[in-house]
Amino acid sequence: MVVLYTILIGFFIGLIARALKPGDDRMGILATTAFGIGGALLARYVGQTMNWYHDSDPLAFIAAVTGSIVLLTVFALVRPKRRP
Repeated sequence: MVVLYTILIGFFIGLIARALKPGDDRMGILATTAFGIGGALLARYVGQTMNWYHDSDPLAFIAAVTGSIVLLTVFALVRPKRRP
């Protein structure tokens, strides 16, 4: 049940991150979910390592969205440009 919850929250975090980040992100539901989960894991690791917040803190959700935006931005910079 925890895995399903993580996937569902990751999907919503990925959707919010894609809505807040400017630019054209052409990706599907699986990539959106993967970036949401990855951003949440990145934010959790950094936030708890730096002792900024704990699991039950509401700041964790904002940090997860921020982590997803960072991953989307890095992905957009690394991904080769499509030619028309």
